[in-house]
Amino acid sequence: MAAQPTTLVLSRPDDWHLHLRDGEALEAVVAATARQFARAIIMPNLKPPVTTTEQALAYRERILAALQRALASNGHSAGSGGSGSGGSSAGVVDFQPLMTLYLTEQTSPDEIRKAKASGLVHAVKLYPAGATTHSDAGVSDIRKVYPVLEAMQREGMPLLIHGEVTDQEVDLFDREAVFIDRVLIPLRAAMPNLRIVFEHITTKQAAQYVSEASGALGSNLAATITAQHLLYNRNAIFIGGVRPHWYCLPVLKREEHRRALLDAATSGSPKFFLGTDSAPHARKLKEHAQGCAGCYTAPHALELYATAFELAGKLDRLQGFACEFGPHFYRLPMNPGHLTLRRETWTVPTELPFPGDSIVPLGAGETLHWRMVEDSDLHAH
Repeated sequence: MAAQPTTLVLSRPDDWHLHLRDGEALEAVVAATARQFARAIIMPNLKPPVTTTEQALAYRERILAALQRALASNGHSAGSGGSGSGGSSAGVVDFQPLMTLYLTEQTSPDEIRKAKASGLVHAVKLYPAGATTHSDAGVSDIRKVYPVLEAMQREGMPLLIHGEVTDQEVDLFDREAVFIDRVLIPLRAAMPNLRIVFEHITTKQAAQYVSEASGALGSNLAATITAQHLLYNRNAIFIGGVRPHWYCLPVLKREEHRRALLDAATSGSPKFFLGTDSAPHARKLKEHAQGCAGCYTAPHALELYATAFELAGKLDRLQGFACEFGPHFYRLPMNPGHLTLRRETWTVPTELPFPGDSIVPLGAGETLHWRMVEDSDLHAH
């Protein structure tokens, strides 16, 4: 039997689905992502949502300023955010937020052209109205935004989809599969050149649908997968009582779906890549009568993914999933620099600081066996 590796060296990876919030919450969490990832696709579901290019660029500046303040308190500094490299000089963390717009029924084709021309807005996010946190301003009927989607198709701007129907007559656990039939299949038939990321997929139906997409049409479809959906099934929400820190949307599914997602993520297919969907919520808002949906994974995301890939016996496939396939789909270069994970047993903290409260990371109190080397390639050699 081959000896288990003691280190894992990756090209510096990217997070293709991230929530950073704003204000004090943003400053509390942004450095955790910059520590591991060179770039991240930033979700626009603030209150109010980021619906224009001007708002997206202003939010980008707030992110970089918050990172500068957070790192300065730890003796580091932030780079310009322009290159997404692994760091340009000792003591400098270079992180690039990749901005998105929140698609509404008032979004105009002209706004898409402005976003593309900015060079800093990389995608547009579709939230079905009411599907998840801060999605009230989302789209009630996708046909109402077809002119905007046609503009996106012309501009080569990716559409990022939260793929669930919100019909209350559809079972919560079936809403992703129904979305494929009702929305995604007709949309892709109408707009075969629209580039789509089916985000945070959670079912075997979604994994199969993306995997089987072929030809020119298939090259325009990809999917992100979260660490929580690779590691846990829906039992995790209810072990020993209701555990709100495992509650996210789309919700964890049956074991057969988790296995299908793990097979997809570790298959080596470039259609699947890393998107944490890390979503910070104050502890009191999670442990609440109507607890918020979202799992906070930013501080230990790569350790969680490494755990999942090792369980599948496919650690060698993590490089493609985390570092190569996302840049290829988004037509961006891979990042320079590297990141090292070391085989080391450690315990996920039970809570972390958060403004006016604390935040509970996914798997709090659990033992992991991979840990990022703090002085790897966050700084240039």
